Amino acid sequence: MSTKELTIGFVGNPNCGKTTLFNAYTGANLKVANWPGVTVEKKEGAMRLHDETYRLVDLPGTYSLASYTMEETVTRQYILSDDVDVIVDVADASALERNLYLTLQLIELGKPVVLALNMMDIVQERGMEIDLHRLPEMLGIPCVPVSARRKTGLEILIHTVAHHQDKAQGEKLIHHHDPETSSHKDAGEHHKYYAMVYTDEIEDKIDEIGERLKKTYPGMDNLRWHAIKILENDQELKEKYPLDFSDILDQDYEKEIINQKFGFIEEVIAECVANRTRKAESTDRTDRILTHPVLGLPVFLLIMAGVFFLTFTVGDWLKGYFEVLLEWLTDAVTGGLLAMGTADMLISLITDGIIAGVGGILTFLPNIFILFLALAFLEDSGYMARVAYVMDGIMGRIGLSGRAFLPMLLGFGCTVPAVMASRVLENRRDRMKTILITPFMSCSARLPIYVMFSELFFGDRAMIAAFSMYVLGLAAAILTAFVLKSADRGKDGNMLLIELPEYKTPNAHTIYVYVSEKIKDYLSKAGTTIFLASVVMWLVMNFGFHGFTSNMDQSFGAYIGKVLVPVFAPVGLGYWQIVLALISGIAAKEVVVSSCSVLFGIGNVTTEAGMSSLSVLLGSMGFGALNAYALMVFCLLYVPCMAAVATIRRETGSWKWTGAMAAFQLATAWTAAFLVYQVGSFFL
Repeated sequence: MSTKELTIGFVGNPNCGKTTLFNAYTGANLKVANWPGVTVEKKEGAMRLHDETYRLVDLPGTYSLASYTMEETVTRQYILSDDVDVIVDVADASALERNLYLTLQLIELGKPVVLALNMMDIVQERGMEIDLHRLPEMLGIPCVPVSARRKTGLEILIHTVAHHQDKAQGEKLIHHHDPETSSHKDAGEHHKYYAMVYTDEIEDKIDEIGERLKKTYPGMDNLRWHAIKILENDQELKEKYPLDFSDILDQDYEKEIINQKFGFIEEVIAECVANRTRKAESTDRTDRILTHPVLGLPVFLLIMAGVFFLTFTVGDWLKGYFEVLLEWLTDAVTGGLLAMGTADMLISLITDGIIAGVGGILTFLPNIFILFLALAFLEDSGYMARVAYVMDGIMGRIGLSGRAFLPMLLGFGCTVPAVMASRVLENRRDRMKTILITPFMSCSARLPIYVMFSELFFGDRAMIAAFSMYVLGLAAAILTAFVLKSADRGKDGNMLLIELPEYKTPNAHTIYVYVSEKIKDYLSKAGTTIFLASVVMWLVMNFGFHGFTSNMDQSFGAYIGKVLVPVFAPVGLGYWQIVLALISGIAAKEVVVSSCSVLFGIGNVTTEAGMSSLSVLLGSMGFGALNAYALMVFCLLYVPCMAAVATIRRETGSWKWTGAMAAFQLATAWTAAFLVYQVGSFFL
């Protein structure tokens, strides 16, 4: 092969396992950025095999080479450029019929294409068979069976790519058509060298358009593909090559070309795939319940309730061991510092500020772990796509498609990637609306607040109180979107076009990668943002206008909190310590818990003894269950963390819009907490 670095573009439908295959090659040698000029993620990696270097590019998932979405535009522009040497078309072999439409478009480009038949392990599990001799005969390109999950066939695939790089035109095809039935002058040659051959009428028009393009643009590559796209009335190419084709384009041929492609795909599947009718039976049976128009939503809520049951029961059991470790650490550090004659102020900073703040957050790690583990399981099993489908009806009524629910689902984990996921929406209006409502989804950073205050005041009903926050967040998002739709003169959202992948057993490695990355992010935040916030909070609470003070009522924090108490009193949060904790939560929501430890002077506030002391102290101040619920509602709905705010600014490109969003969320949080507290006061 050539000694130069070979650039390989990975292309495929969403959910085909393309990124899993890409990651199997690149491992940790991965670079992630955005494509120039657009907010679509670009992944590049490198690998070496047999002393050769390969540059791999993971292109956005796409169903076609149209240019209706940013993902399609980016993929199309890149593979049309000279940057890519070989295209690896990753197809879900268990759903080959759905994937071959993109394959045929890639073949028509005239560039080297290798078809990677991924998920062959699932094909075998379902008793399906694919004729790996007949399929490349009909398509004219190499077809290599692989399994990205089990990492089988990877070396054969890259070896095939290396040897196929100079073969822009496929080998002579053994075609299924009989050229003698065609009267086209080049029918025989077409059937020898083109996988997809259209009717005589369309082939004549393709030839005519190609001849005109060649005459005017003699250096043009991929003449056949350009001619087909112009015949499909592709606006981008018609503007780029402004020739008069009015005598040829006498009608819209796009639907006819698409229909003929799918007709050919049906013939390929009939000849090359056996036992395929058995593959979807179990999925269909399951979907009769999970995607049922009436039962689908209650089932989703029950599943999420189960997730939070595990989060509290198993998570709290593990959390107890963390609390014991935290108590031991605090006592050991305090004893060591006293033995060394350390100043009281420094001891207070280390034990009451750093250990109490950061350590208190770390005790919630088991709850966070259980939550992310459950979400990863649901995602990798194929269920989350069903949730978007189930929600399509509700989302349609509020002016969005079910696709907008995907970023909202991600918001249960973290607001930052959820806001970035709004890029999947096709127009800016829908993206801005989705970015506005996504922070109402209760991210994992709020979970420590729910756990602590629900266990403090709701006892056996703590899980119900915490779970209600997730339902309220979803309701707030839907209500906000509905109001926006009414203000937007009732414009409907785009129709949902989403693939429902086959259910599969979640892959242990995929789940491990997902959960480990989330846990690393959580620990990283504890070691940076929460650490700094705990130190700042200690300084604010231990220093006043007259310097260091042991009386918190004389501290800077007390002055700040007391100024804002009248604003928060109507919502049941008129306590300067609570006000200050909420302000600190803008840095990171977990800081609300660590701040309570510092503000109320209770070390290890998340332990049983610490929570008991906090409960007594809050009770003596008149802070009860209704106040706690109002606090949880306010924390659910008010301004997201600074990282999320910065992400929103980057995605929207406007500080003005971001500021307006923050003001809106503060107003929403205050109003909701006001209603909870004032209405609840009539009954309690």
